[in-house]
Amino acid sequence: MLKSCVDEDLVGMRSRYQDVESLLEVGSGGVRMVGIWGVGGGGKTTLATSLCKKISKHFQGHCIIENVREETSKHGLNKLQENMLSAFFKKEVRVFSVAEGKDEIKKMLSRRKVLVILDDVDKIDQLDTLAGKSNWFGSGSRIIITTRDEHLLRTHKVDHVYPIRLLSNDEAVQLFKIHAYNEEDPVEDYKTLSLRVISYASGLPLALRVIGSFLYDKNKNEWISALDKLKEIPDLEVMDILKLSFDGLEAYQKELFLDIACFWRFQKPHDAMEIFEACGYHPEIGIKVLRQKALITVVHKDMAYGNEFDMHDLVEEMGHYIVRGEHPMNPRKHSRVWKREEIEKMCFGDATMENYKTEALKYSAILNNDLSSRFCKIISSMKKLRWIDVHFKQNFAKSSLNGDGGPTFFSDSFHPIKLCFLKLKNGMQKELWKGCKHLPHLKVLYLEGMKKLQSTPDFNGLPNLQKLTLAGCDELEEIHPLFRSLTSLEYLNISNCRKLRMVPSVVHMRNLKTLKIIGCRLKDGELPSGIGGLSYLKELDLTSNNFSLLDFSFSQLTCLKVLKLSLCDNLIELPDLPSSLLFLNARNNTSLTTNLANDGKRILQSMLEGEAIKNGSMILLLPCVKIPKGFTPPLLRRRRYTLHLPENWRDDFSGFLMCVACNQNIILMDSCKISVNRCALSLIDDMVWKESCDTHWNTLVWYVSFDSLRDTA
Repeated sequence: MLKSCVDEDLVGMRSRYQDVESLLEVGSGGVRMVGIWGVGGGGKTTLATSLCKKISKHFQGHCIIENVREETSKHGLNKLQENMLSAFFKKEVRVFSVAEGKDEIKKMLSRRKVLVILDDVDKIDQLDTLAGKSNWFGSGSRIIITTRDEHLLRTHKVDHVYPIRLLSNDEAVQLFKIHAYNEEDPVEDYKTLSLRVISYASGLPLALRVIGSFLYDKNKNEWISALDKLKEIPDLEVMDILKLSFDGLEAYQKELFLDIACFWRFQKPHDAMEIFEACGYHPEIGIKVLRQKALITVVHKDMAYGNEFDMHDLVEEMGHYIVRGEHPMNPRKHSRVWKREEIEKMCFGDATMENYKTEALKYSAILNNDLSSRFCKIISSMKKLRWIDVHFKQNFAKSSLNGDGGPTFFSDSFHPIKLCFLKLKNGMQKELWKGCKHLPHLKVLYLEGMKKLQSTPDFNGLPNLQKLTLAGCDELEEIHPLFRSLTSLEYLNISNCRKLRMVPSVVHMRNLKTLKIIGCRLKDGELPSGIGGLSYLKELDLTSNNFSLLDFSFSQLTCLKVLKLSLCDNLIELPDLPSSLLFLNARNNTSLTTNLANDGKRILQSMLEGEAIKNGSMILLLPCVKIPKGFTPPLLRRRRYTLHLPENWRDDFSGFLMCVACNQNIILMDSCKISVNRCALSLIDDMVWKESCDTHWNTLVWYVSFDSLRDTA
C-alpha cells in the first residue's frame, strides 16, 4: 500500500520528469493537481514514484498510496484515508467513516505543504475521498494522480493531464538490456532476437521488463522457443495488467472494444459505426470512453483517407486473448471470427456440430464452390450471431454461377435470434432464404452486387428493420409484397436494379428519412406511391431514371433538405419545391434545359426565401441556364477571387451568392472554401459531396450567410 521512493536509474525518465515538473511548478504557491494518464504498463507509476524521490525534499511531508483500485476493493476507502494520515504523522490514525476521514484530512493537512501521489485511481469517489478539494491541503502542496481514465481526471478538474509517452525504440532497447542480460551490448547471436522483443513490446515498459526478466538466464534456443510461443499465447502477466482496463468497462463497452480489436483496427470509424449503432453499443459515448481509458485511439491520416481506429499492439492482442478465452485453438468457441484460416478450419470441420459461439463475423475472400457451400452451411448454424459482414470476391462470383452453393444463401437452420446487422456482397444465390425468418432485432440489411438475386426475402419477420439497401441486384424483378410492413424503416436505397418493374408503396413508412432509387430506369407510374406523404424525409435521390414528371406533391415534405434528380433525361419539369430545401442537383437533364430559362431564377429565389437563409448555406446545380442578373461580370479561368467588403458588411448584408457555369468535369470534395481575414470556411458545410458535370454545360450556385462567417471573421 505505502511505498518509499526507490533510488534507481530509470530508462527514458529524464524528459518525462521535465514534462511533469513543468506542470507541477514546484515552489510556487497554491495547490496544484496533475494527472498522469495512459495505457496500463506504460510507466505511469514508475514516473510518479521517481518524481517523488526527486522533488519530495521540497515538501513538509510526502505519501505514496499505491494500487488505489485494488486496495479500495480489498479494504475500503476509509482504510486508505487512515494509511494516508498515518504516513504523514508517523503514527497510527483511525477514522470510522469516509465522511470523518475527509474532515480529518482537511483539518490535519490544510496548513501543511505536502506531496501526495495516488497511484492507479479508477473511480471518482476515490479522488473525492482522498483529495476532494484543493483547500484540503496547504499552499504549495502538489497532488499527482496516475490513472488509465482521462475522463476521471477531467471530472475532478485537475489542473493538468499529462499523457504518458511510451518508450522510443532506443529507450526500449536500453530497458530490455537491463532486464534480459544486464550488459551494455548483447552477444551477437541475441541481437536479432532482442529486436523481435522490442517490436513485440511496441514501447510498453511492462512488456519489456516482464519478457526481459523471463529470458534473463535462457539460452538461444530457449529464447527462440519463448518468442515463438508469444505469437500464439501472449504473456499472461502482461495480459492481466492490461486487462484491468477492460474489466472496468460496462458490458456494451466491452463488446465495442472487442469488435474494434478484432475487426476494425486501421479501419475507418465510419464503416463500423453503423454496425455499432445497430448492435446497441452506443458508439458515440462508448468510443469516447475507450479513448479516455487509453484502450483505443482515433488517428487522423490525411484529408483523403480521414480517420482510422488504432490501439497499442499489446492492447489489440489482449482483446484477441479475451475472445479466444479457454479455447485458443478452437474457433468454434470464439465469440468473434475474423481470420481466413480460422474460417476455413471451421468450414472443413464437423458440419453437423451446432455449438458455435460466434457472435460476429467479418470476412472477405475468394472461395471455390466447395468452400462456398460449406461456408454457407456453417454460417447458417451460428445461432448467436449479432452481425455478419461478408464480401465474396469476383472469382467466387464467377465460379458459383452454376455451382453447388445452392439457390439460397442461408439454409433452413438459420435462426440467429439476436442478429442486428446483415451485409452480403457479391453472392450468386437466387434467394437469401426460403420462407419467413423471424429476426426481431435485425435493424440493417445490405444486399449488394447479388447478381442472381431474383426476389427479396419475406419482410414480415423483420419488424424493426431500419435500413435496407438493394444495390446492383441485376436479376431482381420484384420486391416482396410485405415490403409495406417495414414501418420502422428510416433508410431505403434501391440502386441499379435495372430489371425492377416497380417499387411498392412507401405510404406506411412514416419514419423514412432517406429514400434513394438510383439507376433503376423507372418510368412514369413506376415510382412508389406515398412519397409525397413522407413528412420526415430529409433526402430524396432519384438519379438516373426515365420518368418525365414527378407525380407527387412536395408540399408535405417539410423536412426535405437534399433533392437529387440528375441524369433523368426525360424529366421535362421541376415541381414547386419545399422551402426547407438546401441542396438541389438536377444536372445533365437534357430535356429539362429548355424549360429552365425562367425556372432557374424562380427555384433559386424560392430556396433563398426558405431555410437557406436560416441554415446559412445552400447549393444548387442545374443544367446550364443564363447566370442570373445581379452577379458580377464573369471571371474566366480564375481559381481565386478577392472581394473587398465595405465597412458595414456585418450589418447590412445577408450573405454571399456565388455562381459558376462550366462544361468540364467538376469534382468537389469539401474543397471549395471562402476565407475571411485568412480564416477559411467550407462552402459545402456538412454536405460533403462529389459530382461530375461530364461534358454538359451546368450552372452551380452556392449561398453562404454572413452569420456563418461572423465567428470566422
